Amino acid sequence: MKDIEILDSTLRDGAQGEGISFSVQDKLKVLKSLDELGIDLVEAGNPGSNPKDLEFFRQAKGLKLNHSRLAAFGSTRRRGVKVEDDDNVKNLLTADTPVVVIFGKSWDFHVTDIIKTTKKENLAMIEETVAFFVGKGKEVVFDAEHFYDGYKASPEYALQCVEAGLRGGACSAVLCDTNGGSLPKFIYDATSDVVKKFPDAVIGVHCHNDSGFAEANSVMAIDAGARHLQGTLAGFGERCGNANLSTLIANLQLKNQCRCVPDESLALLTPMVRRVAEIANISISNGMPYVGKSAFAHKGGMHIDGVSKNTSSFEHVDPDLVGNERRFLMSEVAGRSMILKRIQRISPSLDKDSPETKEIMEELKNMEMEGYQFEGAESSFELVIRKHLGKYRPFFELDHFRIIGDQPAEDKNISNSAILKIKVDGTEEITAAQGDGPVNALDKALRKALEVFYPELKKVHLTDYKVRVLDSKQATAARVRVLIESADETDSWTTVGVSTDIIEASWIALRDSIEFKLLKEIERKMSAYF
Repeated sequence: MKDIEILDSTLRDGAQGEGISFSVQDKLKVLKSLDELGIDLVEAGNPGSNPKDLEFFRQAKGLKLNHSRLAAFGSTRRRGVKVEDDDNVKNLLTADTPVVVIFGKSWDFHVTDIIKTTKKENLAMIEETVAFFVGKGKEVVFDAEHFYDGYKASPEYALQCVEAGLRGGACSAVLCDTNGGSLPKFIYDATSDVVKKFPDAVIGVHCHNDSGFAEANSVMAIDAGARHLQGTLAGFGERCGNANLSTLIANLQLKNQCRCVPDESLALLTPMVRRVAEIANISISNGMPYVGKSAFAHKGGMHIDGVSKNTSSFEHVDPDLVGNERRFLMSEVAGRSMILKRIQRISPSLDKDSPETKEIMEELKNMEMEGYQFEGAESSFELVIRKHLGKYRPFFELDHFRIIGDQPAEDKNISNSAILKIKVDGTEEITAAQGDGPVNALDKALRKALEVFYPELKKVHLTDYKVRVLDSKQATAARVRVLIESADETDSWTTVGVSTDIIEASWIALRDSIEFKLLKEIERKMSAYF
């Protein structure tokens, strides 16, 4: 097996994708997910570009990472400035990361026409900056920006730029297809030349997808001898995106005799991609290789028949290897194999032919038609199963709630109020709360009312809230899906609600969140008792 060092740039290059905006807490969650997957290097941002990245690096110091090493990203020193006096260099040091990624120009056109310096000065900028950080005890990755375009224009100078980074002490030199316009054969030939010229160096590759070849180009570079691979886990990034690491990791590890993540981590690929996508509040394509919802979906005819007899007839790999699931569409056994294990966690005696299983499947189909999706909301999924199996009781009844809005709000932190009436075992409780928006006010009012009966809810807090419009053609009458993540001192869980009314969808997700917590609390106490 050929070991490939993986650098994930979701938190830096991925954050430059249209519609992506990570909060500091979002970035910390993504970092922990990538660490859980076994990614070697996580490029987490440029501390010199904005205060949010600086705050992230400050908070990240307190995290215990089991596998990943954190990297800060920044440019070489500016022309005519001593490296120790350059503000960007100083900011990179404040990030206090074990790894620093330095990018420098390797296309002579960019050197003379964009940053307006000489080719000799550019080489000095690269070598001196890398050497400075190596002298500070940092592991330095040198990104040769625009390398492949530079190699087309002037192979000799592009190679000199790579050599300058290695001469400065970089642990790896990464060849970047920054404009994303190169084709696989050229990538292979150019990378081969670099590997031959620097046989003792670790050469890497960083591809963009502007021609639709980011993954193919990356594989060709690895075949040519590259041993370091950069991309983003779900492929999103500036313009058309970056090389999709989920596709590349699976292809290289399952088919190309390469080890990208620990063998035991490969089955986490699908859930981690979906988790990162939810954090970023984007939808991954159903047809995304390996991890998409449709990657192992079969619909009717000889495909289902073939897969039922031998999965290799219409599947190139076992979906379990990457943590995905096989799905049969438009069949009387549709999805039964996909959820039977989850049903059996709650009721081990049920099998695929049990009436209860068929009823649950039918209910799930109906809910999916309405817009529910449970990949990122397994807590709501479990509640659906429990309700059908009689292993659920409501912990409270809603009599009514009322939301009062105030626009423009005199206090920006209090723009809405919620009045709510509930019943618990026949006892009524009426309460009110103010919040920053209707959902926040409703959440506060519900918790305030229920804490009278369930004090353990004082430890629960809402950690994330996302809304997705399911059919934009309906404009403001569109159905929306709301995902709510909640947490206590030891655990976190996500629930989902769907409605044409965003408040109602939020209420459904809030209700499920509270009930799931109370249900688990009862089971925990019973387990401790017995």
